[in-house]
Amino acid sequence: MGLVGQMDVWLSLIETRAATLILTEAGLTSTTQWLFGLWQGIFGVIVFLVFFIGYFSDAFGRRKGILALILVMGVPAGLILFVPSIAFGTIGWFLFIFLYTIVIMGTTSNLWEVPITEESPAKRRGLYGSLAFLVSVIPLYALLGTPIMEALGWRWGYGIMAIFMILLLVLIVFMKETGRWIDVQEGRAQKRLGIVEALKSLGRRDLLYVGVASLVYLAWTMSFKLGTTWSGVFFATTPYAAQFNTILTIGGLMLPISAIISGVLLERLGRNLTLIIGTFGAIFSFVGLGFAGLPAFFWGIYFFMAMVLAWIYVYVTEIFPTAVRSSSVGIAVTASRLGYVIAPLLAAGMFLLFPSNWLAFWVIAALIMIFPLISFLTKPYETKGVELETIDKEK
Repeated sequence: MGLVGQMDVWLSLIETRAATLILTEAGLTSTTQWLFGLWQGIFGVIVFLVFFIGYFSDAFGRRKGILALILVMGVPAGLILFVPSIAFGTIGWFLFIFLYTIVIMGTTSNLWEVPITEESPAKRRGLYGSLAFLVSVIPLYALLGTPIMEALGWRWGYGIMAIFMILLLVLIVFMKETGRWIDVQEGRAQKRLGIVEALKSLGRRDLLYVGVASLVYLAWTMSFKLGTTWSGVFFATTPYAAQFNTILTIGGLMLPISAIISGVLLERLGRNLTLIIGTFGAIFSFVGLGFAGLPAFFWGIYFFMAMVLAWIYVYVTEIFPTAVRSSSVGIAVTASRLGYVIAPLLAAGMFLLFPSNWLAFWVIAALIMIFPLISFLTKPYETKGVELETIDKEK
């Protein structure tokens, strides 16, 4: 599952380095780069289809759901290799944006954490979820992505994951279905779960947690989307332009460090306090980057946003009933995908209104991260060390 997550993270973050190369080939300059954000937002409606991957996992099993996820990410990533010139306005441009959006639809889906949640003992669930997250965030995209793109072109930054997909397709042969999904399926007398049935089976408290998860995930997606897409462009305007590859690599190393620390915090301090620490740290880092423009704040963004993501991966998969766990996660992920529409359009608007004002750009990213704190008004249930069945009864 960590390797599936590695594919997810690579395809999510490779654009941090690829964005400047994409803008160059498209012929977009500092005055027209907002068009990239505009078309990201327009095509972003495709990403809402991610719900069906979650539903598919509930209806047909975790193993088949993971298989679908791998194919959704890997196949279009490989097809990007064959996209012709992406000069803005050409067929190549729109074909790239289309394939790119399908890839993004599969990323940060959270689905690969579901088997970890369902198979882990209660007292180690947060730790094991963080360990899978740790494997996923080993910064191969930063260590290998840049050399690959420099040698073979930016398309291979995406296309290399088609080869990685083949490895995962071999490994998934040995994956077994989770015991909890089998038990639920037997409880339904092997009757396949329908979409309407899945939605109707969510209780009022489940719907509240769908709202909480959606709010946190949407805020995270918007802020991190702004950071991953435009940080390379931002640093190109600073005295650190020549050092960006090193800056990005160190930022990537913050992810596994954060995963390790997050795993400890989730088990020792609990889910709620970990989210608070990660959120405040991210806000401080975004504001610091806007005012000072120092790489240290960029690294802080990677560290604390990864902590928030660790909470999302662990908490969002354990708070819902097994029968509709993937569908519930799918709803939250689908809601978060609104960020893939809003964030690019927001970036386009900021570049039009404040062409050279990066301070406003990063402060707005920080303000968005206030929203996860609003979720505590619902007094979320603390799941640390609690069995999944007990969570379902008590929450």
